[in-house]
Amino acid sequence: MDVPAKGNILGRMVPARYVLAILGSIGMAIVYGLKVNLSVAMVGMLNHTAIEASVHDVQDDDNFTAPAEDMQCDATGNSTSAKEADGPFLWSSEIQGIVLSCYFWGYFVSQIPGGRIAELFSAKWVMFFSVTINVVCTLLTPVMAEAHYVAVVIMRVGEGIGGGVTFPAMHVLLSKWAPPAERSVMAALVYAGTSLGTVISMLMAGVLTATLGWESVFYVMGGLSCAWCVLWVWLVQDSPQSQPLISVEEREMIVTSLGGKANDHEHKQKLAVPWKAVFTSGPFLAILVAHACSNWGWYMLLIELPFYMKQVLKFNMTENAVTTALPFLSLWFFSIGLSRGLDWLRSRGVITTTTARKIGTLFASLVPAACLLGLAFVRCERAAAVALTALGVTAIGGMFCGFLSNHIDIAPNFAGTLMAITNTVATIPGIVVPIFVGILTHGNQTISAWRIIFFVTIALYVVEIVVYTIFGSGEEQSWNKVPEVDEKSEGKPLKNEESV
Repeated sequence: MDVPAKGNILGRMVPARYVLAILGSIGMAIVYGLKVNLSVAMVGMLNHTAIEASVHDVQDDDNFTAPAEDMQCDATGNSTSAKEADGPFLWSSEIQGIVLSCYFWGYFVSQIPGGRIAELFSAKWVMFFSVTINVVCTLLTPVMAEAHYVAVVIMRVGEGIGGGVTFPAMHVLLSKWAPPAERSVMAALVYAGTSLGTVISMLMAGVLTATLGWESVFYVMGGLSCAWCVLWVWLVQDSPQSQPLISVEEREMIVTSLGGKANDHEHKQKLAVPWKAVFTSGPFLAILVAHACSNWGWYMLLIELPFYMKQVLKFNMTENAVTTALPFLSLWFFSIGLSRGLDWLRSRGVITTTTARKIGTLFASLVPAACLLGLAFVRCERAAAVALTALGVTAIGGMFCGFLSNHIDIAPNFAGTLMAITNTVATIPGIVVPIFVGILTHGNQTISAWRIIFFVTIALYVVEIVVYTIFGSGEEQSWNKVPEVDEKSEGKPLKNEESV
């Protein structure tokens, strides 16, 4: 039943769809912030002196000698080693890789169930669950770390379970709330929250670790995130029809722009997923490939960038936090500006939705690939390395109005499930990247080791560019259509042989 919008002060002041988008962006920022804070805090949690001593012992036993070009850098670009205050934990590079990557174990398994639950029941409450479990596990992390690294692994898996349902849940909400003419902007606003959360988290984690100790990172950031849970329950609903804090005009505009589809979802049938059509769809498979390849680069920069700055370029704690965080702030501005520009061009018929999605995706792949190629050869030129990193991370923001919005274009009825599928596959890089980097840099934290990592990432970006440019599409697919209703069966949809 539609909820009347009587005496609605908030709805007259701020469009309800943008209340949803802003809170959704903050929610994404919280989830991503609580995910990456460990990457920064771990720099202060580890006893680097003892770990390096044990590595040197192994190298001495193996008569290891590093080539001259593999030397590390100091603040002026010379070969040296950097000394900072040590933390309490003697975690090897392999254990560090497990602790960082285990987040994605939970992330991997929760997405498809979370997407279907969001589509069939309530995306609002799925998103609420996501943030809440992340907050709880974050607050418990210091205690668990003192107990054993396995306990931290359990907390990270819990955070991953919650984090895995964020994109599917928000895709379902956007499919019901975002008018097609504003889809790029609203999607970019919501999902760019991931970069905003990364900026705030990295800066806060660096400062808190250096001033109040690594434990404060989890207590302060987890505690501050609790306020969002209250606002989300109060101000957000699953659809315009169920939102009391909305003007009648806005509600009618959204429903009309969606062709009445949101109303159909709310009052008629729950649609079965046409699995065969999905997995034989060229446009969907193009999104899948682009998402997986892009995420390799995204997670490499998101998770491993602080360690590259620390191990190779020898940034101290404060420098590390600033140089790794600020590019994600520029990413946020770039993604919003690019999405608005592409929506403006689409609204005037200059470009199609397909072209807009491919432009966004090309920015998010070609530019980072070029920057990583440069980064592989600048050696200890810290200014050049920082500039290339900033440019590459900034350009990744094109994915929010590129392939990451594309699920809603091709199949708005199944946007949550499609996002869950592609994000599940795209989670594999999140599991592999920390372990891959840990193995390559174990006892070999050098420029040449990182060069191999950069080349692998560049190759995957090339695959993304080729596949998505050829097969990507912004047009609604025929298998998204709502099936005809059998009136004799009390409004139940006729079965499609491809649906389950």
